[in-house]
Amino acid sequence: KKTMAKERSNFIEGCAGTNKIPGKKANAIFDLLEKFAGYGFNKSHSAAYGVISYQTAYLKAHYPVEFMAGLLSNEINNTDKISVFVGECKRMGISILPPDINKSGLKFVPETQDGKMAIRYGLAAIKNVGEAAMAMSIQERERAGGYTSLEDFCGRIGTRIANRKMLESLVKAGAFYFVGRDRAELFACIDESLSCAAAAQRDRTVGQVLLFDEATHAATTKKRVVTPWSDHERLSYEKELLGFYVSGHPLDAYADLLATKNYQPIGSLGNLDDRSQFRIGGAIVQVEKKFTRREGKPFAVVWVEDQTGALEVVVWNDVYITVSEILVPGRVVEVRGTIDTRGDLLRATAQKIKVPSANKPNGASNGIERSTSAESEPAVLLQFSPATTTEELREVRELLASSPGHRRVQLLFDRPNGELLRVEAGSELRVELTRDLEQRLMRWLVTTKSERRTVPLDSAA
Repeated sequence: KKTMAKERSNFIEGCAGTNKIPGKKANAIFDLLEKFAGYGFNKSHSAAYGVISYQTAYLKAHYPVEFMAGLLSNEINNTDKISVFVGECKRMGISILPPDINKSGLKFVPETQDGKMAIRYGLAAIKNVGEAAMAMSIQERERAGGYTSLEDFCGRIGTRIANRKMLESLVKAGAFYFVGRDRAELFACIDESLSCAAAAQRDRTVGQVLLFDEATHAATTKKRVVTPWSDHERLSYEKELLGFYVSGHPLDAYADLLATKNYQPIGSLGNLDDRSQFRIGGAIVQVEKKFTRREGKPFAVVWVEDQTGALEVVVWNDVYITVSEILVPGRVVEVRGTIDTRGDLLRATAQKIKVPSANKPNGASNGIERSTSAESEPAVLLQFSPATTTEELREVRELLASSPGHRRVQLLFDRPNGELLRVEAGSELRVELTRDLEQRLMRWLVTTKSERRTVPLDSAA
């Protein structure tokens, strides 16, 4: 940049003296040259890139599964990139098989399933497991055969390698699906499995062997009665650890509703011209609240996702102050705005955000009849003490948003004078009170009829 800046005056003088070009036009020409100097390169470099482009295009066209497996393996430590490439695999009709402790390689590998070529997710690409540990687990699998249970896995690779964090990630990612036990149950058995493995290791160290053989140490732990994870929890774990959803999609329950709205797929927005208008429907996956530098006004950067891709949306203050309450991860929203195609990644600016509805609260789509009958159901009552913090209320809001449905929610706030303030949570936060949600709201939930009768209705609410 400094070198180019020094040449500007020489260029302007040369343009004027040689070609009679006015100074204003000469400066505009030099601006173009200066911009090119930031990324331009010589012909030999261009030729090398051309050859590589041809070779990779040939491989992608003629060996698509092998090519995409290699591409995914090359970005094995970048979950965000993996998510992008998985989307490309889906576009190409290539299935991505979930990680399996008995089938997966260290990296992504081609695999035949039901007569079709697919790609098996690599164990080293799962967050928090460690490439070295996975390499040793594969080595043990090849030496002594496939693992039969979580306990067998812990016992064979040892507790020096198998730690709680690694096992949690493997279970959450579905890598032990083959054992036929629910993920939540396996998750609850992790400590017991590690304890059994540690005990077996101590016995081997002191030379003790059980009555038959040491394989009995790997017996499966007793089954436990554990509340299964909700679809939202299971899918959230998959997204967090793998970079994409494997066993479903959060929007599957809203497919009919979104179809009736004729939203534009997020994956197609890249074809629009810069500053074009769009209208999409999707789930909020991340919210970052920020403040403008000069005036300190709040705004947000929101990531919205549908089944074709994800989009970064900037929600400036004028829109943010009207919709801040509904900007919650897991909430299904409709976004209208303008697209920005100038950068490497698509971005957008929101003009309007709302919760989609078709006479169905919170975007749930189970029929008008159910919505009507839900009005006769008692409201879900949540009671809060005077010491309740903003963080606690935010946690409750996210829990409610994770289980959209038809039942009304009322918030009861204890006042210092002993009276109660009752507030309607609003139609956007109606819920389906599943066993899982009930358990997670237990700290605040008003459950007995006597408790319900003692709650007054505040006329100011």
